[in-house]
Amino acid sequence: MSPVLEVSNLTRDYHVGGSLFRRAHTVHAVKGVSFSLEKGRTLAVVGESGCGKSTLARMVTLIDPPTSGDILIDGEKVDITHGVPKQLRRKVQIVFQNPYGSLNPRQKIGDVLTEPLLLNTDMPAAQRRERAYEMLVKVGLEPEHFNRYPHMFSGGQRQRIAIARALMLNPSFLVLDEPVSALDLSVQAQILNLLADLQDEFELTYVFISHDLSVVRYIADEVMVMYFGEVVEHGSRDAVFGDPQHDYTKTLFTATPRADVESIRARLARKAQLAEVSA
Repeated sequence: MSPVLEVSNLTRDYHVGGSLFRRAHTVHAVKGVSFSLEKGRTLAVVGESGCGKSTLARMVTLIDPPTSGDILIDGEKVDITHGVPKQLRRKVQIVFQNPYGSLNPRQKIGDVLTEPLLLNTDMPAAQRRERAYEMLVKVGLEPEHFNRYPHMFSGGQRQRIAIARALMLNPSFLVLDEPVSALDLSVQAQILNLLADLQDEFELTYVFISHDLSVVRYIADEVMVMYFGEVVEHGSRDAVFGDPQHDYTKTLFTATPRADVESIRARLARKAQLAEVSA
């Protein structure tokens, strides 16, 4: 099977101007990243804040051009130096972290959903509306929500709307940039289950950006660990979680608190022992 997305030696540099107290310098945000992703699979990109995850996401979603390197979508080399063609824009969509900021508060939900079709297709208005109704139902909402405004929905419902908007153009893949980190835990589980169900139904391909390893372990097929703009480990979910090879990956996993019952009991027992010693 041909990869949906191929990235080869991708780099992104930012040139920072000098000032009275600081010389001009270059920040190497992403350094020579390469990977490929097949249809229907999920690649999770993990690492600390500032490691280059979101910069990589912006390049893959054709928002920012790379300094060097190649991006191929469905085997077609991408060059956005002079803008993004409509047929290419349809192939990749993004769901942002904050469902409160990703929707225009002055637009009705129906307009939010139909706008991508209006801008990128010749579909008539009645057909655009019908597709929006269908997509609302797919993400667990109702057709009657079509004429409501974003402030009338909860955070989880808004993220469902953002996911529906991303799917309106039948993209080749979705980039999910921390899509559940702004939500309550119970709502996180609902959105993750929705993403899994949609992936099964539509054979969706995901690039999932996250720092939450428990979420990554649930949803990912492959895991790519980034550190200061570089990929330090890349493999299947089971291989990376079961036997991490790089020291940074081991440190990252060790620093992540475990929320299972036995781990919580062990932590409480250690606290009680420390309290007895202190007494």
